[in-house]
Amino acid sequence: MEFQKDNTFFTGRLKSVTYAFKGAVKLITTEHSIMVQFSLGILMTIAGFYFGITATQWLFQTMAIGLVMSIEGLNTAVEKIADFIHPNYHERIGFIKDIAAGAVFFAALTAIAIGLIIYIPILF
Repeated sequence: MEFQKDNTFFTGRLKSVTYAFKGAVKLITTEHSIMVQFSLGILMTIAGFYFGITATQWLFQTMAIGLVMSIEGLNTAVEKIADFIHPNYHERIGFIKDIAAGAVFFAALTAIAIGLIIYIPILF
């Protein structure tokens, strides 16, 4: 089966959005790390409504949630590609996967810092 690219602007963009949405659903429904991050994002969103955070705080919180979810998705993609290329343990593949996980760690630390900056003054 040959893949034909859709060069029309509207239908091409619509197909891209459809593929992106399918990918997001696959991530949320099949990957435990994404499920955890998604759940935390929902909890933080509920907290934002409960505590009535400001528009600026919403911007930072939304960016933090999006950052962590995005980097976690990229980490998952790197892991899947690495496992596909080399299914057995290999030191170099492990190194690559560790680096991708490190990127998630930095994003998560950033999100935690943003959450603390927003919620510590509210709670105390």
